[in-house]
Amino acid sequence: MNAELRTVLVTGGGGYVGAVLVPKLLEQGYRVRVVDLFIFGEDVLPKHPALEAIKGDIRDQALLRRLLAGTDAVIHLACISNDPSFELNPELGKSINFDAFEPLVAIAKQAKVKRFVYASTSSVYGVSDKENVTENHPLVPLTDYSKYKALCEPILARYQADDFTTLTIRPATLCGYSPRQRLDLTVNILTNLAVNNRKITIFGGAQRRPNLHIEDMTDLYVQLLELPKAMIAGKIFNDGYENHTVADLGRVAHDVVLREMPQLASIEMTTTPSNDLRSYHISSEKIGRELGWKPTRTIEDAVVDLCRAFQTGKLRDSLTDIRYFNVKTVQAARLA
Repeated sequence: MNAELRTVLVTGGGGYVGAVLVPKLLEQGYRVRVVDLFIFGEDVLPKHPALEAIKGDIRDQALLRRLLAGTDAVIHLACISNDPSFELNPELGKSINFDAFEPLVAIAKQAKVKRFVYASTSSVYGVSDKENVTENHPLVPLTDYSKYKALCEPILARYQADDFTTLTIRPATLCGYSPRQRLDLTVNILTNLAVNNRKITIFGGAQRRPNLHIEDMTDLYVQLLELPKAMIAGKIFNDGYENHTVADLGRVAHDVVLREMPQLASIEMTTTPSNDLRSYHISSEKIGRELGWKPTRTIEDAVVDLCRAFQTGKLRDSLTDIRYFNVKTVQAARLA
């Protein structure tokens, strides 16, 4: 644990990433505050004496002032996540993902927070045929979700100061098991369909996508609290090591599921056209070179973890329970 950053606020800490990250922070000895709407359930985080979980909205500036008083670091995960969820109500998405961002950063700085880590997205690159997309590549977001993610980055950069260390991470699409499971992410979708439908449908297939195991992503967030500020201050890092076509991801899910669950016998694979044109091959050389960080898990590991979660009954009703699907849960929550 970083002795200077004892108390950490995780916005959106009850989400897919937060539900894996928060227990790791607690294990490292941090005092953790979480603010989340908890629309996916309030039982996704452990009970712990060093955890303060608040059901609240990051648009509530009075709440932010209370939570940020005495907070040393912020890991900002909260957002309306993924394009379909954002498109349900674009004004809602903008109000949470963009309009609330600068007030959060400003209040954090006023409260003498020392470090602010922002989870952007690698989808800010949109479509690129470059062999390796680095952090200097032009941002060409194709959707409002990725556009507003991109627009927050220069806002955060303006607040960088010697006493307020800011950092932006552009993660790849994540995969693997979480207590707040998402089954609307590519590898997770394909695994769910293979296990429970015995049929995988590939939408498009030629699109190139970077991926990252959720355990590696959350390990990185913990490490970013421990690194000297000179290594990270004001910087932007890609984070996504395995770049594959969607068709390749389908083959990985197919083969690993059959290996882990041979009782499923044959699993059919079909391909259908897709209007999702996002395609890019990101380079994570910078984060490896400057921070010495590399993942320790693979996409295959993520599929194995999901298979074992299915086998042990952790993912019941995975084709129908709306909690696994952001767009359906956001729709049902009737957020305003």
